Amino acid sequence: MIYYIILFIAAVIYFLLIFPTQWLKVERVRYSCGIGSRVLQISDLHVEKLRISPRRLTRLITKEAPDYIVLTGDFTQKSRYLSKVQRYAHAIAGPGIPVFAVLGNHDHRLKFTAFNQLIRILEGAGIQVLINESIVVDNFQIVGIDDFGSKKSKVDKAFANVDPSKPILVLTHNPNLVLSIKRKYTYLMAGHFHGMQFNVPYLFQYIDKGRLAADGIYKGMHSGTHGTFYISKGVGQAGINARFLIRSEVTLHEL
Repeated sequence: MIYYIILFIAAVIYFLLIFPTQWLKVERVRYSCGIGSRVLQISDLHVEKLRISPRRLTRLITKEAPDYIVLTGDFTQKSRYLSKVQRYAHAIAGPGIPVFAVLGNHDHRLKFTAFNQLIRILEGAGIQVLINESIVVDNFQIVGIDDFGSKKSKVDKAFANVDPSKPILVLTHNPNLVLSIKRKYTYLMAGHFHGMQFNVPYLFQYIDKGRLAADGIYKGMHSGTHGTFYISKGVGQAGINARFLIRSEVTLHEL
């Protein structure tokens, strides 16, 4: 009898806490804003605690065939996992679709040498890392702003060469940036909150994730003072390697 009780408890724990980290959802978002592209957002890989395989991401990318892929930060905070980052970087860039990335707070916890190695790994796989800079892509611009929580964001520098008459897609990690940014943008993508990894009401009233999360804005699409922004639930986990009542996500934005 005790055996079956233990088995039942183990099954409940698995399906409530572990299975959501493996049950990947493709969230589909449509926001007609003149960019005219399908952009796949992958956020918060946290490869040291990621249960979605590189091969699975490659298959998903090949199936969805987006025009662009963007990675909104948090690859790893530990240098010993950089080889794993490399496997995921090649898996994501492998299908030949242009990939752009920004860095997150966990990435900035790497020591100087490992941090530079992370950037080399990403760029070596063909991923363009945008650190407070912009690039023109087709008929729109991508602005990559470094992590706000790590005090690395330099908005004016990132927007220095931006043409305000063309659509502007901003990539950043911590969405709290939208509360301080003073520049107009067409659409902004971020991550960081993991959609409230343990989806418990009022959790962010007690865990400090900044004003946005405290106000209940921690996932999905929202309208800000200077533009519309989207917060991804992410694919990996931080802290405890589990999720509760929230699935891992990649997001396909039709813009």
